[in-house]
Amino acid sequence: MPITNSQYNLLMNMYEQRRLRSRDRLNRHYETAYEAIPELKRIDSSISDCSVKQARKLLDGDDGALVELREELGQLSGKRAQLLQEGGFPPDYLEPSYECPDCQDTGYIGNQKCHCFRKAVIDLFYTQSNLAGVLEKENFDQFSFQYYSDNYIDRMTGESSLTLARRAYDECRQFIRDFDTAHGNLLLFGTTGTGKTFLTHCIARELMQSVHSVLYLTSAEMFDALLDKALGKSEESQVLCEQMETCDLLIIDDLGTERNTDFVISQLFVCLNERILNRKSTVISTNFTLEEIRASYTERTFSRISNHFRILRLAGDDIRIQKKLMKREAN
Repeated sequence: MPITNSQYNLLMNMYEQRRLRSRDRLNRHYETAYEAIPELKRIDSSISDCSVKQARKLLDGDDGALVELREELGQLSGKRAQLLQEGGFPPDYLEPSYECPDCQDTGYIGNQKCHCFRKAVIDLFYTQSNLAGVLEKENFDQFSFQYYSDNYIDRMTGESSLTLARRAYDECRQFIRDFDTAHGNLLLFGTTGTGKTFLTHCIARELMQSVHSVLYLTSAEMFDALLDKALGKSEESQVLCEQMETCDLLIIDDLGTERNTDFVISQLFVCLNERILNRKSTVISTNFTLEEIRASYTERTFSRISNHFRILRLAGDDIRIQKKLMKREAN
């Protein structure tokens, strides 16, 4: 998954800060060691001089003198190690220490990205997604069908709450599996507290773990940012709107809770239409029915949703209320 130039620059700045911390830490170690063992500084100076002489002899092709210099360098290094040990310092106290020894905090091993770079990308996506911390509790591992019942029949579809939940769960899993090839979109709609937002969080976590950029926004947050950008109010809003356009997955949560205006109606169409044209996926959750979406956001926007989104229904008793009742019974 390609990252944007601004994201790459953020990561490279992070690695530069790591190297600066490593350098400062090593300088402090030298200061401490030299203060405790004054002779150590003289030894290091001699090692430096010896290394320069060794390089010159190597260039001159003087193998005999080179052997002597190497022996001298070995003796000095041995004496240095002895002084550190006698002073109570660990053997590697005056060696650079890195957060990632494999790439020495450069992000690369040769021309290949280091394993720590991939983790850094994931961490960046988590930070920029607005979901940091939430996904530890809301993910597929924590999803449970116990809150959906075969006895609850949804009047709109004639199907049980459990049947709808299983279908939505399976479709979300399939959405993730096909993400890089199908470029699909999802609309999760239904009554309050039926797990719509939870499922969007499940999707977000899986995709970020596979190094995809995800941006989660409530509809109110999204339209506020778009309005601020239009009015030129905030640089932060400019960045957020850029992320809306470029992220692999945009999650719009609670569509319909924002204040409905002509601006909102037009911007929703523009946002969805541009992401569809650019083959960028979008997931929407809403308490609105399909007819309410059509009435609130015009036929043109509804046409984009009905033609380009997989529409999933969730129904049942409010899970949050169920959890409170179960907790009360347990106590």
